[in-house]
Amino acid sequence: MTEYQTITAADDVQRDGTIKLHDESGFAGMRAAGKLAAEILDEVTTMVEPGVTTLELDTAIRSMMLDAGAVPATLGYRGYTHSSCISLNHVICHGIPSDKALKDGDILNIDITPLLDGWHGDTSRMFFAGEPSLKAKRLVEVTYECLMLGIEAASQPGARLGDIGAAIAAHARQYRYGVVREFCGHGLGRMFHDEPEVVHQAEAGTGPELKPGMFFTIEPMINLGRPWAKILKDGWTAVTRDKSLSAQFEHSIGLTGNGVEIFTASPKGLDKPPY
Repeated sequence: MTEYQTITAADDVQRDGTIKLHDESGFAGMRAAGKLAAEILDEVTTMVEPGVTTLELDTAIRSMMLDAGAVPATLGYRGYTHSSCISLNHVICHGIPSDKALKDGDILNIDITPLLDGWHGDTSRMFFAGEPSLKAKRLVEVTYECLMLGIEAASQPGARLGDIGAAIAAHARQYRYGVVREFCGHGLGRMFHDEPEVVHQAEAGTGPELKPGMFFTIEPMINLGRPWAKILKDGWTAVTRDKSLSAQFEHSIGLTGNGVEIFTASPKGLDKPPY
């Protein structure tokens, strides 16, 4: 049975299996962290081009976080040594920044989480280096649509967690795309990862009831081919088993009495490419 816990800014928060319900102070904290994350990705849109290395992008992201009074939540997390995850082409998620330069036609996901005043603003977007293929562009467009359909499902009165994954999977299936199952969205707030787990392929009407005050990410990973993933020897990088292209978008959201608040929406309207 699902347990919910109402918390305030003064409460000690632990990952204890409960779904947290936040008050207005929590919403204020997430608005600030989410806005910073979105502003950083807005700035990154001017930097992504052929010849730039993913390590250069990561370094710039770290500087922007520190300059804003935040710290990268990924830096040191379970031994991870970078301030972002940058996933190219057939990399599904958790790509490690490196000296590898972007090539014309590459597609890439940049995933960042600034920790600002104790709150995590977790978001990711797709980017184009140069001019990608029509297939790649369509995959990215549909993946963004999947994200927004998942958010719309979460905003419906009486919605349950499974409604999100059902909406995402139904849309992806229309294009015969694979929905990655090994990774999911998650609760967050003062915890980087918390309950609930938000799977992106599920049955409508199943799972915990969605209640005002819940914070979580929706972050569908959609493959041009089969859905299956594998982890490389570095212990982080997840790639498609069939080497097909993969795309992902992620927003952090909060449930209100009137629907959904997207904490990580772009202030400049740069939520999806082309930018």
